[in-house]
Amino acid sequence: MKSFQLLLPAIRTRTTVDFRFSRCYSSVKKDTSQPIALAYNPKAVESGWYKWWEENGFFRRSDAQEKFVMILPPPNITGHLHLGHALTCAIQDVLARWHQMNGRRVVWVPGCDHAGIATQVVVERHLWATKQVTRHQLGRERFIDEILEWKEQKGTTIYDQMKRLGVSLDWDRAIYTMDENMSKSVSEAFIKLFNAGLVYRKMSLVNWCCELQSAISNIEVEHLELEGPTPLRVPGYEQPVTFGKMYDFAYEVSGSDEVIVVSTTRPETMLGDTAVMVNPADGRYAHLVGKKARHPFRQEEIRIIADEHVNPDFGTGAVKVTPAHSAHDFEVGLRHDLPRITIFDERGQITLSEFRGQPRFTARDSVLDALDQLGLYRGCKPHPMVVPVCSRTNDIIEPLLKPQWYVNVTEMARAAAAAVESGDLEIYPRNYKAVWHEWLGKNVQDWCISRQLWWGHRIPAFRVECDDGAEEVTWVAAASEEEAKKIFLKKYELSETQIRGIKQDDDVLDTWFSSGLLPFAAFGWPQDTCDYDQLYPTSLLETGHDILFFWVGRMVMLGLQLTGKLPFKTVVLHGLIHDAQGQKMSKSKGNVIDPMDVIDGATLEALQSRIAENEDQGVLTRQGAEEAYKQQVASYPKGIPECGADALRLSLCSYSLENQFVAVDVNRMEHHKFLGNKIWQVMRFLLSALNGIPEECCSSVTSSQIDNLTVMDRWVLSQLSQLVSSAQKNIPIFNLHHVVVQFEHFWYKCLCDVYLESIKPALRSGEAGPRNASFQVLWTCVDACLRLASPFMPFLTEELYQRLPRHRGKEESILQCRYPREDEWDCWRNVHLEDQVKVLLEVVTSLRSMKSTYGIEGHRHKVQGSLITQDQSLASFLEDSVSVVETLARVGSFTIIEAAEGPPAGSAVATVSDKTSVYLHLEGLIDPAVEIERLEKKILKLKKSESEMLKKMEHKRFKLRTPLSVQESMENKLSTIRKEMEQVTSLIRTMEGL
Repeated sequence: MKSFQLLLPAIRTRTTVDFRFSRCYSSVKKDTSQPIALAYNPKAVESGWYKWWEENGFFRRSDAQEKFVMILPPPNITGHLHLGHALTCAIQDVLARWHQMNGRRVVWVPGCDHAGIATQVVVERHLWATKQVTRHQLGRERFIDEILEWKEQKGTTIYDQMKRLGVSLDWDRAIYTMDENMSKSVSEAFIKLFNAGLVYRKMSLVNWCCELQSAISNIEVEHLELEGPTPLRVPGYEQPVTFGKMYDFAYEVSGSDEVIVVSTTRPETMLGDTAVMVNPADGRYAHLVGKKARHPFRQEEIRIIADEHVNPDFGTGAVKVTPAHSAHDFEVGLRHDLPRITIFDERGQITLSEFRGQPRFTARDSVLDALDQLGLYRGCKPHPMVVPVCSRTNDIIEPLLKPQWYVNVTEMARAAAAAVESGDLEIYPRNYKAVWHEWLGKNVQDWCISRQLWWGHRIPAFRVECDDGAEEVTWVAAASEEEAKKIFLKKYELSETQIRGIKQDDDVLDTWFSSGLLPFAAFGWPQDTCDYDQLYPTSLLETGHDILFFWVGRMVMLGLQLTGKLPFKTVVLHGLIHDAQGQKMSKSKGNVIDPMDVIDGATLEALQSRIAENEDQGVLTRQGAEEAYKQQVASYPKGIPECGADALRLSLCSYSLENQFVAVDVNRMEHHKFLGNKIWQVMRFLLSALNGIPEECCSSVTSSQIDNLTVMDRWVLSQLSQLVSSAQKNIPIFNLHHVVVQFEHFWYKCLCDVYLESIKPALRSGEAGPRNASFQVLWTCVDACLRLASPFMPFLTEELYQRLPRHRGKEESILQCRYPREDEWDCWRNVHLEDQVKVLLEVVTSLRSMKSTYGIEGHRHKVQGSLITQDQSLASFLEDSVSVVETLARVGSFTIIEAAEGPPAGSAVATVSDKTSVYLHLEGLIDPAVEIERLEKKILKLKKSESEMLKKMEHKRFKLRTPLSVQESMENKLSTIRKEMEQVTSLIRTMEGL
């Protein structure tokens, strides 16, 4: 297994992390020679296969000309698998296995992201919990050592969990965004963009996390909606801080006795106010526009301006303007040429006036007290608001002006948008094309790529100061200080003695920058390697729709800019994971499901212990924890049952990609575990019927044998043909849910409920011809279905494939088998036969329904059924299929009666069509008097319900005051009652005739 060097932000080797996986897997092939177990046990079935697949190279075939290449979206190296990862892995593994079984060379590259922010936060928390030290106490060098040590210990967890899911990744190609080649790629990409004039540095407003002391991207900001006053835990504050209030205070208008009262949710930022703003159409303040107000603490005058940005209905209709601490106000400041005054330092402490050194939310109270003493405070009231929160630290985001590195993406975005418009790049589902153009057309903004962290790719830009008298600082992009010096001296024709100082920027690059290079850096770029020539561009990129812009768009822009090629031909997007109630899964709601809990099962106590842990860490408030506890008890009163990886995978693939949100229900996963048991039991049935069957019957039936097959043999093969066709048509267009639904329908309804039941007499009869033919058809169905389901349920299908008896030699693993092809199965499709059997099954359903109605399920040998039809073709077909009807309907006999004879006396009737009726002979099977008495009592109850409903509906106010939806509901209910009364009356007449 490959090892990767982890580079410090200064791009020097520190240590090596070995990505060999800690979990123990047996490389010896699993023994399947023992008798098959009585029931499906996911844990037993899923053990023992993965390492055997991996070490024998079954994940890949090298003899194929056509290729299929994917990059797995890299999860955080210190993270744990969550359902979003599991969904991505399940979908991509289905595609990888399907392409391989269709004869293609598949290259599926795994990897992990160094996750600058996430890793730094995790390690900082670990250090504080274990050593009570901060990174600042350690210093940058020692802190990096701690990160590397942490990664060596914890960095393989998520890979181990992926293996539990059965993903067929090329582990020998595993990449890490801080390995040597990736670090060179990142440095080269920055330098190329810088030299092309696309990377620049400017002072700008960013999302600042005071706890991290770094800027973060929009996707790392969660927006917490508050309905009113809400205490929140904020890092660095012993007591919760209350948000959800609006504060009013007054500014004195210069040169008059007037004041103008402003409303704000952030009174502490008034220290940086540089204007008061009103709506130009607001007559209350028209006379003040153009005048000035006195700032009570800075002893300066600030302007009173008019701007349509102000909502006159917000608070007093007048607002303060703080361009250095509000994104909206920053734009206002640009329009009105307002000064920008920064009042917080990077730790969130006040930097000016008498409040200097106070933490921002402590200063809030101090500022309000000071305003009150000046007679300017006007009070506060509850107010709904949205609070921006750092998803990594739960700190409140502070907009802050900082010098940052940016990428000018205007032209790159235009090229990326044009690629989709021309069809060179396909996006599925297609409705996301509009989102693509929205992001990369109307709303494109330059990309802030610098982060004030210690962990990550240190920006390869060097600040050069020289003794030429110029005060300007020059920035040079280079891979090293020595190279930067050479570039600078050559460009400006200076001597080395004129350089006063040169220093690399302390900031690191946004993690999205390095991950944006993955499709080409993974294959050796910027070197012209064999892999780069053969495997780039990749075939497909599959991921969640929430990072369409943050990752997918940036990969496309960087790919086009740096390589001149699109990084992939197709983008497939799936929905975001929600719980069964439709709520987005997040730690802050306490509703996250760990995939390992679905695979292995988890008690309610174990689930609730995680909520308690999140509450202790401040991720959940007390109220949030209580709500999460209640929801868990309601959703999982007995915990989460053990379902296994196959059931989890199948369930995740059963959701349509068209769904923007994936409401995951654990009950569906358990249902798919039951499907696994149904598959298992069919294999047990097949093996139990093997005794006395010729060896040649353990092979696929061929079209030359059609004359030896029964109607039901040919019918089930026609249904299987339809399933094969559906799978081969739907998987390439990513409609995996259609394949799952149709596979379930075939296995449950066609194979188990109908075909297996229909052939049991033949398998028991001892007549060699029908017995052998039906066994071979069953073998054919099982073999084809195992291959069909293999991409979705790899463990179960491998286990049963190994147990499936076979006439001739078989592939060593199901992964080496060919996926069922349409052209192989078209010969079995018979729509006319399917229509005939459909009517036969309706006859069977009618008979069984009538048996249930009259409570005579246990008298099979006495029960007789018959049919009268004017459809001679149907009559002829059913005459030939009487034994099938008798077997499936569980009746002693079934006859076709001429219409002239009329129905048998004392029979119940069910109508199949206007030409066909089915009869169940009741005489001698029930006591008519007892049955009539029971039915008459039921009629009385129904009449009473009808009377009560009519009384309500006939009331004169019913039509006027009752909502239409309620009226329709009651009318439908009345109609149902009346239909039931008709049915019961008909049954009474039948009883009276006995």
